[in-house]
Amino acid sequence: MLETVELSLSLDRDSYVREMTRRQIQLRDLGYQVYQRKRPVVLVFEGWDAAGKGGAIKRITEKLDPRGYVVYPISAPQGEDKTRHYLYRFWRRLPERGQIAIFDRSWYGRVLVERVEGFAREAEWKRAYKEINSFERQLRDFGAIVAKFWIHMSREEQLRRFEERQKIGYKEWKLTDEDWRNRDKWGLYEAAVEEMLVRTSTRTVPWCLVEGNDKYWSRVKVLSRLVEVLSEGLGYQPADPLKDLQRKAKKVSKSAEKPVKKTKTPQVKKTSKD
Repeated sequence: MLETVELSLSLDRDSYVREMTRRQIQLRDLGYQVYQRKRPVVLVFEGWDAAGKGGAIKRITEKLDPRGYVVYPISAPQGEDKTRHYLYRFWRRLPERGQIAIFDRSWYGRVLVERVEGFAREAEWKRAYKEINSFERQLRDFGAIVAKFWIHMSREEQLRRFEERQKIGYKEWKLTDEDWRNRDKWGLYEAAVEEMLVRTSTRTVPWCLVEGNDKYWSRVKVLSRLVEVLSEGLGYQPADPLKDLQRKAKKVSKSAEKPVKKTKTPQVKKTSKD
């Protein structure tokens, strides 16, 4: 599946700003509908290191009511989570009705990092495909709206971003030794991703593959797809704010073109005193 992703797709700055504005306004409207209709929403983000998962999540949440969503950055399980089934920590982080839960990495770690690094036995990660499909089907049956994104990028673009992070002080913290180790296992991870996509992209919860070499393109695609998923799940189509502005501008333009009728000013006759 990954070979079908067209990584050359890109957007210029003006198109990016226009489309981002449109989608963020629509998402704000849809976020309110999620609350009004009491529908839980689960968003899953997976992708290569430095692919832009955090940047996409940031653009999703920028215009949302902060009371209506929570972001979970997922790393290795700790404490009680480590002693339980791997899905336990996700079950207890599922959103309430009317709330949005965003997972920056997720239960798919079982068939990705745990598979590649040997943290899960072969029988365990092979069994996980069925467990995950069942888990997501239960979410849908409960009434949750579920969307999941894989942000894909080339190995060359990843290296460029890694080197950029090394040079820029405020980005340096994002790059770790583990990122470099994972990069050395690109082939193993790629095989794991391919199998994950094939075996867990279902009719009810399909994967959205995002072309991630250009950040402008990937962010707009994520938000556009999310607008589609929420609109369909809620049965509600938000207005297109840019079209509304264009209609209003036309009305103003037409009214300005109309000739102004001249009105006669009534003359006040002066009367002289006798």
